[in-house]
Amino acid sequence: MTSLTHDDTTRPGPGRRHASPSRKTPWSAAPGNAVRGGMVGAAESVPGISGGTIALVVGLYDGLLGAASQLVHAGRELVQGVAQRRGLRPAAVALRQIDWPFLVPVLAGMVVVLLVSLNTIAPLLESNPVPMRALFFGMIAVSISVPLRMMPHRFRLLDVALLVVGAVAAFFLTGLPAAELADPPLWLVFIGAAVAINALVLPGVSGSFVLLAMGLYVPVQEALHDRDLAFVGTFMLGAAVGLGSFVKLLHWLLEHRRQGTMALLAGLMLGSLRALWPWQDETGGLIAPPGDVVGPVLLALLGAAVVAVAIWWESRRAPLPAAPAAAE
Repeated sequence: MTSLTHDDTTRPGPGRRHASPSRKTPWSAAPGNAVRGGMVGAAESVPGISGGTIALVVGLYDGLLGAASQLVHAGRELVQGVAQRRGLRPAAVALRQIDWPFLVPVLAGMVVVLLVSLNTIAPLLESNPVPMRALFFGMIAVSISVPLRMMPHRFRLLDVALLVVGAVAAFFLTGLPAAELADPPLWLVFIGAAVAINALVLPGVSGSFVLLAMGLYVPVQEALHDRDLAFVGTFMLGAAVGLGSFVKLLHWLLEHRRQGTMALLAGLMLGSLRALWPWQDETGGLIAPPGDVVGPVLLALLGAAVVAVAIWWESRRAPLPAAPAAAE
């Protein structure tokens, strides 16, 4: 599996760190990137599935993280330019460095499919929980191989420890009971958006599940349906602040501590499988299969096969460079 960037020039080879993209994505790639962005958006609508996980599988992860980091940098340049009366030139330069032909189609696909999925996939999951969770369980289980294959070095004892820590943390987080809030205050909406948006860049953590645990999942759906501008505006502001606070850190970790970061991400994905166990009680507790398991197992295998084919296709499109034998 490749490092899954949108540009081959960002792929790290043996003994080198990530480089900044030397060229931008052609606009001719926009339809494909919009489709892949739509897959990420669909994942974000389903509690228990992380958009970051799907971004890894479809080859958008590094590209999205790099573009988000550049966007945050441009925003800071804008704020500093206004506050220090330095003008807007630094911000304009930073904005021109962003790969807009890549970012715009991806975001457009994400937003459109997310809005559609909130009214289709999410209700389907509520009406058919066992078969739908079985399908997603198989998809995410196979996806764990993606960050492991993206490690630039051989697996080490430290990587095992980080994987276990990530798995335990995700298992605990996905076991939190869902809360219910009829009319959440805007300050809670802001905080919930700031936390949930990081699932976009953190595989294994579902933004929808975070919203469920905080009691905001249904209110967000209702606010979008009712066009509650105060609620939606507060949510978007919180998401922007949360993303800006975290994305630079994660981008630095992938640039300078990629081996350990990928091990931790794999652990988060492993632990998040708890939320997708097909058989759960009304409070989200795990239970043994109550009856025939053939159907759910076949659906899990189908989901696994779909993702396995996607991983295989991505590896053919951009082969993984040979990793050095020495540890990081």
